[in-house]
Amino acid sequence: MNKSKTILFLLILLLSVVLSSCASVGIEKAKYTVIERAGKFEIRQYQAQIIAETSVGSDFDDAGNIAFRRLYNYISGNNRKKESIAMTAPVNQKAGPEKISMAAPVNQQKAENEWLISFLMPSKYTMATIPEPLDPNVTLREIPPRKIAAIRYSGTWSKKRYEANKSRLEQFIADKGLKITGEAIFARYNSPYQLWFLRRNEVLVPVE
Repeated sequence: MNKSKTILFLLILLLSVVLSSCASVGIEKAKYTVIERAGKFEIRQYQAQIIAETSVGSDFDDAGNIAFRRLYNYISGNNRKKESIAMTAPVNQKAGPEKISMAAPVNQQKAENEWLISFLMPSKYTMATIPEPLDPNVTLREIPPRKIAAIRYSGTWSKKRYEANKSRLEQFIADKGLKITGEAIFARYNSPYQLWFLRRNEVLVPVE
């Protein structure tokens, strides 16, 4: 590769990093306190959460794509509230479906022969104030505070990488003498446009 091509490649790489970073600015993330840390592993105490959830009877890779469309439509306005408030200067108000801010992570969890995929809802909402979905395949659920064992890794969203990190986390849990209380969760914090080696991925397992 000659010098000009090398410079062009580096500029494109830098632009991709900047755009991906800008896209994630301001996105609310799940709130938790780290109780214990050991390398890539953490034991966390999560606050109560409200999630929008949908069930997909598909394989690991396709399930996320199918569910994402349903959930994104919900937060983009496919709900029963009829207000839209844009958080810009100035603030304008007009009639139309309410738009819900994106939060992170996007979670994927095995449920019998299906996958449960969920979006975390912004913390400003309660079950009484969160807009009701119009799509019957999307449900709202409140999750009480819970303790979670986690492993963080970068890279692709493949099932192979998920399973490998899930095995590492389960071994860590066994070594700590903890009891698993729920199904493993695959958590994705970045958009598909983020460079694979800069992504934040996690496997989360509820523990007692």
